[in-house]
Amino acid sequence: MRKLSRGIPAVGGALAGALVIAACGGGQTKTVTRTVAQPSGGTSEPTSFAHSGSTGMSINQIYKQDAPGVVDIFVQSKSGGSGNSLFGGGGSYSEGEGAGVVYDKRGYILTDEHVIANAVKVVVTFENGMKAAAKVIGSDASSDVGVIKVSVPSSELHPLRFANSNSAQVGDPVVAIGSPFSQAWTVTSGIVSQTQRAIVAPNKYQIPDAIQTDAAINPGNSGGPLLNADGEVLGLNDQIDTNTQSLTGEGQNSGIGFATPANEDVQVAREIIAGKTVQHAYLGIGLQNPNPLSTTRSKGVAIQHVDPGSPSARAGLQVNDVIEQIDGTPVTSYEQLISVIARDHPGQTVTLTIVRDGQTKHVKLTLGQRPPGIAR
Repeated sequence: MRKLSRGIPAVGGALAGALVIAACGGGQTKTVTRTVAQPSGGTSEPTSFAHSGSTGMSINQIYKQDAPGVVDIFVQSKSGGSGNSLFGGGGSYSEGEGAGVVYDKRGYILTDEHVIANAVKVVVTFENGMKAAAKVIGSDASSDVGVIKVSVPSSELHPLRFANSNSAQVGDPVVAIGSPFSQAWTVTSGIVSQTQRAIVAPNKYQIPDAIQTDAAINPGNSGGPLLNADGEVLGLNDQIDTNTQSLTGEGQNSGIGFATPANEDVQVAREIIAGKTVQHAYLGIGLQNPNPLSTTRSKGVAIQHVDPGSPSARAGLQVNDVIEQIDGTPVTSYEQLISVIARDHPGQTVTLTIVRDGQTKHVKLTLGQRPPGIAR
């Protein structure tokens, strides 16, 4: 298990850092704890809602409505020969467990990429006890989204509705359903503790706009839904920040969990299902948040490193430049910067407002495609 830390180096509009992924319990287990979501039907936009105008449902009502759309995922994976493997233990193969969300009536199911990484066998169990073999359709390590598919009668499939994750507000009630320590369809509840967090993806890039919650999330919750009071998916449970470990080294809930944002997960899943390569905009810089003790500057993010040959290098950005705006949108933190860049696409030209040696400059930069492999 790795501890979550706020490493500042950023690559390609994302920041490098560490994450905590808790391993599933039981035998040789896999490190899992994060979130993924999408709209029912696989083609509709995320459902928009204003929580303040909703009466919401009880936890029991949410469970009864949504449990049939949550699945337990058993995975057998290659445990050697890959630096991206999140499985522990020796041998050629290891086993793990996570959760997933039924995406549509065609049999597509969303989960976390790290749940199905290097999978050679995937078996899905539905709430009614039915089991089915699943095929891995594709995944994206930069957003930690994975898509699998089962061939079962459509009557067995109960797609969940997906919320507009941008509408989540601090204090909103939430419910998590998953398989912590192999206890399938466990329900926990809490609130949205904060929004627009940046968490670290399996390939060390950062996932923007994550939702922080105090709902109990443990190894095995990975890929299961974080639900709002209307029973809609805000995102998939993805990772935890903890200093508490079991005797076997698995991370345990300390009240700080994160779910990836449904809006991005839906878009990524759509592209995977369509057979497209998921693309992410790339800057090629390392960033530093403003110094909280500084009395001279309270906005912008300072550049600590510029990758040679990157879009930022070609645009002439330099170490110690402070980025204050992107296309007129103020930037006050690295979380906000990567969130803004995540909305753009490779090949798109943006205008950065920077401060260099006390002088304000406007720099045009053409975004690149995020390089493959593990980020620095």
